[in-house]
This record gives sequence, structure tokens and C-alpha cells, in this order.
Amino acid sequence: MLQRVEQHTGAGPHPGSRPLRVLVASYRSHPHVGGQGVYVRELTRALADQGHAVTVASGPPYPELDPRVALVRLPSLDLFSEKNALKALRMHHLRSWADVSEYLAHNTGAFGEIASFGRRLRRYLRANPGRYDLVHDNQSLASALPRIARDGVPVVATLHHPITRDLAVTLARTPSRLGRFGLRRWHNFLAMQARTARRLPHILCVSRAAADAAAADFHLDPARLSVAHNGIDPETFFADPSVARDPGLIVTAASADVPLKGLDVLVAAFARLAARAPHARLTVIGRLRDGPAKRLIAEHGLSGRIDFVSGLESGEVADLYRRAEIFVSPSLFEGFGFPAAEAMACGAPVVATDGGALPEVVGDAGLVVPAADEQALADAILRLLSDPEARARLSAAGIVRAQTFSWSAHAQACTELYEQALAEC
Repeated sequence: MLQRVEQHTGAGPHPGSRPLRVLVASYRSHPHVGGQGVYVRELTRALADQGHAVTVASGPPYPELDPRVALVRLPSLDLFSEKNALKALRMHHLRSWADVSEYLAHNTGAFGEIASFGRRLRRYLRANPGRYDLVHDNQSLASALPRIARDGVPVVATLHHPITRDLAVTLARTPSRLGRFGLRRWHNFLAMQARTARRLPHILCVSRAAADAAAADFHLDPARLSVAHNGIDPETFFADPSVARDPGLIVTAASADVPLKGLDVLVAAFARLAARAPHARLTVIGRLRDGPAKRLIAEHGLSGRIDFVSGLESGEVADLYRRAEIFVSPSLFEGFGFPAAEAMACGAPVVATDGGALPEVVGDAGLVVPAADEQALADAILRLLSDPEARARLSAAGIVRAQTFSWSAHAQACTELYEQALAEC
């Protein structure tokens, strides 16, 4: 039988709070790729535990939710799934500025889905007046949100991290002028998000690093930003001493081979240590796509020692963390870093960079190295591979530290912001 780490959840209404009708808005909520869908599912479950009536309004892909949480589908044009996005427009789309603007943006190289989602959200709220006490936005920061607030529905927003950090790293690695122009065009939604963030009085950041980055990049007053770490699900991510660690197994999570995630840095580090640790192999939770990591794997002849697995359920991810001898988070910046926290909960010794919030998450329960430093990363991995006592010490410390990341506490921080927002309207 699996042994779970017991954790006090604090479920139930907080003294002095009152049940609220909360609409959580998320323009995309994929349940298995990235952290957005995880955040929506776990936040809404914790809010329901505290007695709130919770609904999610989402565009596709839609989230997987607790049975107590309702879902309002706000379909986008979903142009990424179209074989030919230019031919996706239909006559009935012309009746909606949200549809038309999304179509025009996508087919001129911009990402218009966020702004269009905000328009659909405002239209839905206007058609359903008085149904919700407030809106909790999951980092769309769409331009419609201040208008929704002016319509009489208070808005609180979560900011995981400003995508300006992703853009800066990618621009630095893009040599062509045309490529940089295309990147800036695609990310033109960032100016909208910055304007919206400056107009919303209640923003919750999931780490101090995320708050500092948002204040710097979006020109926000740090005093206006609240901070509450994300939680992890202790029913899924927990240690099981009966599961043997797989000797030499290094695991990382990278839903996409983009520069910010540092997968290419990890592959380069693995190439440096491969000869000195012939038993080591790397498993990447994600798909192998064309990109820097794929080129490095071919260049160093590592295809036989690096595996990619995708489409895993959260329980399967937890099983992999329980078997890992080491978990590595090589990101250049993380607003929080779910995989590192979840791996610690499963008892995997962690090596992480100092990118963004990772030092906040790992603390002294893992090894922290400079971001983008492949030699330092290789040295830290080799140190743990050769030192079972250090692995055991970090494993035990990680299990304890992971228990501090509570969705109940995060939901309570949200509830306090809700009460402030309602008191001010």
C-alpha cells in the first residue's frame, strides 16, 4: 500500500469569511500541459472546500474540474488546431468582434486569443448580471477586465510570471532581424497585459520572484502585489518508501523546448557528464520537437540515453518522480515551478537553477546552481549521482519542505483579496 505524507489542509470556511460566488476566468486551461490547467483545477477545488460557489469560464482546451465546480465554455476559434487558419472564418463569426479580431490577429502573426477571450467573458457577464460576486482572472490580463470592473463586478487577477521574461530570452537567442520582428509581433499582447495590470488594484503573484519581475517589467507598484505560493496535491504527489529508486535515472519536465525552460542547457550538461556516469540516463516529461535540445542530442549522440514521454496523467508523473534518482529543473526563469515542488513531495532529490522562484521553492532541500550554467549543472548532478548519503538527505528534506505548499493556504489568500475587492466596490 502506498504511504502518503499527511498534510493539514485547513479545508472549510475560514473564520470570518463568507461564501462567495466566484467566477474563475482562464483563456486556456489544458489539464495536462503546463501549469495553467493545474492552477485552475486545484485553486477551484480549494475554494470549494472553503465553502465558495465556484464556476470556471474557459476557452479551449477546457480544464478537468472537481464535480462541485461548474464550467462555462467560451469557445475560441481555436485556430491552432486548423490546418489552414486563413480558411477558418465563417459567416456567423462576422457577427462577433471577438471572433473577427482573433481571426485577424492570428493570421497577421499576432496572438489575439487573450483579448478575444476577454471580450467573450464580458459579453457573458453582461448577459448574466448579478450571477457572480467577483471574477478571478488567471493571467489573461485582457483589456476587458477593467471594463468588467466598471460594470460592477470586482476583478482579482493571478499573475504567474510576466511573459516578458520568455520574450527577452527568446529574442536574445534569435539572430535574424525578421525573426525578432515576428516574435515581437506575436507577443504584442504583452503591452495590453501591462496596461491591464496597472489598472487592476488586486493582483496575486505566486512567488516573490514573480512579483518582483512583474513590478519591474509591467511598471507596477510592488506594494500593490500580494504573494502566495502555489500548492501541490498531496493525494497525488507523495513519497512511497516501498518504491525503489532507479539507479542513474534523471528526470526533468519540459512541456516545450523553449529557451526559458533550459532543456538545451540540461542536454548540454548531460553530454558533459555522460562519459563519467555511464549508467546515467535522462527522461524528459514532454515531446521531442525540433529545437535546440533535439540538435544537441543528435550532435552528441545521446538519443540512446535520453527518452521523452508525454501524455502522462498526474499519477503517472508522480510514479516517475518516485523512481527518479535525481530530478532536475534547468529553467532560466520560473514564476513558481510546479515540477520541482511535486518531485520533492515524491522524495526525489532536486537540482534546480536560481531562475526566478526556484530558490524559493527548493530552499535548502535541494542543490541550486546558476541558471544557464551547463558546467555547474553537470557538476551538481554528478555530485548527487556519486553520493547516496546526500541524495537521502535531500530526499528527506524535500518531503518536509513540500508540505509547506498548500492549496488551502493559497485559496485563503485569494479569499482575503476577494473580501478587500468587495469592500472597495
